[in-house]
Amino acid sequence: MAAYLIRRLWQMVPTLLGAVLLVFFLFKYFGSDPAEILGGLNATPEQIAAIQQTLGLDKPWWTQLGIYLKNIVTFDWGKSWATNESVASLFASRLPATLTVMIPILVLDVLLALPIAMWVAYRRGTLADRTIMIITTIALSISFLVYIIVGQYLFGFQLGWFPVQGWSDSVWTNLVTYAPLPVLLAVMVGLAPQTRLYRTFFLDELGHDYVRTARAKGLTENVILFKHVLRNAMIPILTNIGLQLPSIFVGAFLIEVFFSIPGLGREVLLAVNRSDYPVIQAVTVYLAAITMLINLIVDVMFKFVDPRVVLK
Repeated sequence: MAAYLIRRLWQMVPTLLGAVLLVFFLFKYFGSDPAEILGGLNATPEQIAAIQQTLGLDKPWWTQLGIYLKNIVTFDWGKSWATNESVASLFASRLPATLTVMIPILVLDVLLALPIAMWVAYRRGTLADRTIMIITTIALSISFLVYIIVGQYLFGFQLGWFPVQGWSDSVWTNLVTYAPLPVLLAVMVGLAPQTRLYRTFFLDELGHDYVRTARAKGLTENVILFKHVLRNAMIPILTNIGLQLPSIFVGAFLIEVFFSIPGLGREVLLAVNRSDYPVIQAVTVYLAAITMLINLIVDVMFKFVDPRVVLK
């Protein structure tokens, strides 16, 4: 196990380096000039040149790349070009709000989709199965933006159950007051595709010979479903959860904008609009590293779910 972990971590280095170089050259040669954006429409060429010198953009690209790589190695991303706030401080202050919304979404998606998918897979072909599949198909065809607009109007303005916008310094207040509505809408969006996908995994397992053998031995359906079918279906389920984690970060961006949540997602969108490269580059690199670490953790969990898995 230790040798496998060391080898996988070592293999991440060139992959992460490729992502770092891609991000640098994309922003360097395809992005707009940050000095012009920070200077504004009325800035003179002399003012733009002064801003470029202050930001270090007048230096050769290899010098800028060296500084960029040094920042990554030392975990010192400097300061935001737009707000002059430390990028590390920005991350520390914005990330808790993002996690407050993201973690409940992930947990509820899994806890709700698994039993529903198992239930409809066991009743394949029945009226309940067909009804739920029709509902999920309709839900998949509706944009997330529609859910947000209708949800805010119905639950916020008409019924008054939840505040439409707002945030506080208390984690508990945020969880019980401001986070329920965006979490509810995000779960409604994510539940349909997850239910359909997990149903496919369970149907595939229910068609195997070991299920018929277990029934022939007289095992109850609950034992077959929860002890055998669920365990064998966990490998594709864990793979999907691992792929879902980075997408939840991206999905949180839209939620934070429409619900005025001061999280990392909204800050990234503001940084994109302002061409605040230090913030954008830091988030991109960290997200790439987190994605690779999540994939490694999922691969290791395969071994605990199914002892037959060999890590090579």
